[in-house]
Amino acid sequence: MFTSKANKIFQEVIEKYHVINTVDQPFSNPYDQETNLIEHLLYRKCWIDTVQWHYEDIIRDPQIDPVAALTLKRQIDASNQDRTDMVEYIDSYFLEQYKDVTPKADATINTESPAWGVDRLSILALKIYHMNEEATRTDATEAHREACQKKLDILLEQRVDLSTAIDTLLEDISNGDKYMKVYKQMKMYNDDELNPVLRSQK
Repeated sequence: MFTSKANKIFQEVIEKYHVINTVDQPFSNPYDQETNLIEHLLYRKCWIDTVQWHYEDIIRDPQIDPVAALTLKRQIDASNQDRTDMVEYIDSYFLEQYKDVTPKADATINTESPAWGVDRLSILALKIYHMNEEATRTDATEAHREACQKKLDILLEQRVDLSTAIDTLLEDISNGDKYMKVYKQMKMYNDDELNPVLRSQK
């Protein structure tokens, strides 16, 4: 199943990041773009999510320097754009995979494209990793660990459900029972023609 591969790669990414555990560490993709395209895209996608997860931790420091916070906010904005771009690359991969499938006359469209489901699966992998850290923290109270373990159990169940839903969607698309359309994310706030504040600075 597709999600078995995705979940394995996400775990690989998160463990790799936490060896050094800093947002400014160098990035290297072990999967070749030419020979292992989807693995390459999944690895890059989860790396972006993992770095951004830690950006979000840092910016919530109540003692953070305001100038540093503004710089970090810009980095988060850029990361969000990269995240969206990667989702669209993954959807382009799926479109290519199923380009020869003719949807059935009664085929329906899903509420989200396959890659946006994969986006949620990547974030879920991060939630699971960090909730497991909290559930096994030796310096935390037993009550804290028990509460986090209950949350972890729910997250693990959610991953099974989401993985099943994504795999089912991909199977339905391949069988012509569903069809996919990709609407490019028309973000306006990064565009100096569409954001009135940026436009006024030109």
